[in-house]
Amino acid sequence: MENDKAWTYLRFAARAGKAPSGEFQTENAIKGRKARVVVLAEDASENTKKHFRDMCRNAGVPFVMMGDRETLGHAIGKEFRSSLAITDDNLAKAFMEESEGRQ
Repeated sequence: MENDKAWTYLRFAARAGKAPSGEFQTENAIKGRKARVVVLAEDASENTKKHFRDMCRNAGVPFVMMGDRETLGHAIGKEFRSSLAITDDNLAKAFMEESEGRQ
């Protein structure tokens, strides 16, 4: 993992119950205005990437592309995940500071 601190913040968010993951839950977090940042796996399908990029831009939510589906899922204690949202303000801010320049 290229940036251990960013991955650590993802783990913290997941353990705190502040990281809904999977396409359905991530989409609901964005629509419900709870998402503070969205993380997409670099190997997600082009359709998924476009869908979440457009959704995030329309909602004014920053998004970050990092890792692959397996790594992203493993970081939050799940299997494969293409997307997740961080819903906590402080964790999202800390994550964004550590993942600067990945958009």
